[in-house]
Amino acid sequence: MTFQTINPTNNKVVQSFDEITDAAVDKAVAQAAMAFNEWKNTDYQTRAQLLYTVAGLLRAKRKHLAKMITLEMGKLVAHAEGEIKLSAEIFDYYAKNAEGFLTDKILSPVHGKALIRYSAVGVLLGIQPWNFPFYQVARFAAPNIMIGNTVLIKHAANVPQCAIAIEEIFAEAGAPLGLYTNLLISHQQTDKLIGDKRIRGLSLTGSEVAGAIVAAEAGKHVKKSVLELGGSDAFIILEDADIDKAVDWAVVGRINNNGQCCVASKRFIAVEDIADNFLEKFKSKMAAIVVGDPMDDATHLGPLCTEAAAVKIADQVKRAVAGGAKILLGGSRVDREGAYMQATILTDITPENPVFYEEFFGPVALFFKVKNEAEAIALANDSPFGLGGSVFTQDVERGKRVANQIDTGMVFINHPTWTQADLPFGGTKGSGYGREMAQLGLEEFVNKKLIRISELSDPF
Repeated sequence: MTFQTINPTNNKVVQSFDEITDAAVDKAVAQAAMAFNEWKNTDYQTRAQLLYTVAGLLRAKRKHLAKMITLEMGKLVAHAEGEIKLSAEIFDYYAKNAEGFLTDKILSPVHGKALIRYSAVGVLLGIQPWNFPFYQVARFAAPNIMIGNTVLIKHAANVPQCAIAIEEIFAEAGAPLGLYTNLLISHQQTDKLIGDKRIRGLSLTGSEVAGAIVAAEAGKHVKKSVLELGGSDAFIILEDADIDKAVDWAVVGRINNNGQCCVASKRFIAVEDIADNFLEKFKSKMAAIVVGDPMDDATHLGPLCTEAAAVKIADQVKRAVAGGAKILLGGSRVDREGAYMQATILTDITPENPVFYEEFFGPVALFFKVKNEAEAIALANDSPFGLGGSVFTQDVERGKRVANQIDTGMVFINHPTWTQADLPFGGTKGSGYGREMAQLGLEEFVNKKLIRISELSDPF
């Protein structure tokens, strides 16, 4: 398998890397296991200092790393700088808070005394996606390194330079050999690695298909897994919403990261009283989007990550239309070199349409008009996915009541689904299981050990 940097603005190969040998993989796992035996015994201050140093290096190299992201997967360069900033904040967050989160939890049993003590479990494998090549790694690596685990990273094949750069930053920060290891390995090597007895858990962010394969393999070997898979977030606009605010956030929610975000707003559900007003303004804003070079600060919408991704979403639009959907805006590839797709709005999508239950991973918005709040909730829940969602209303209490009825892992009121270091992230249904970020992100790959102290008069 060859790992390649292909510039999506022109689909030209920039640099290629070969997969490492099976012997090199075995050596890397052995080093990670050896490093774990040392790292698990370090104090929190030592671990925190490493993470603070990593955060500082990310900030110092921000512009260089951002251009690398943009080159490899097409993210707007300003947004790529924002990704580096967020990644640094995640490392800082866990460096500052992990010790407090992982303090002993004192229990009050009927007899004796007891506590829960948190401890590391071992070497972990992280299978990471291309759409946020630094942020996704940060939210997996930072908490687990603070716990005392060591990590192996199998990154996406189209962002090899980003993958290598992160490992180099850890080395520059003074991480011991084996603490953080990047692996340029094939899917076959990854499957074999999951079965390695030295690997104690794994986390994957990716597609449902990949998640099912990894979960099955992990289950076969009785290993804990965390899956963050696809999403088809509903963006509900109720009749009492601030329409202009909702429209502004709808555009951001749909085209953020060129539409390639698991928690992007994808299904726009408006109650009939304000649906036409919202749609008219939404179409106007989407039509004004500037498509261009992601290195240019004037660009609003860059290319998709690869030519294959652009072909796929263009085909989805064609299949949607064949199934009865109507194109309100866009609908085609952009007439220029590269993996570009027009900002698109589709309407009249029925459950009978073959794309109704699919995720659109690109700048394509699906619009639905419903009679009332109840229909909006029912449509939002009529999805195999359950990652995030949004509700727009000026009545916050109403927003909370609606959010409580939406079957997802996250719901935001008056804002698209978003992410930050101190908010847990994860979904339900076909969007996976487990949580990353915040305190919950520390609790997936730890041994929550019960320690009970008996008294002499203890009846047991």
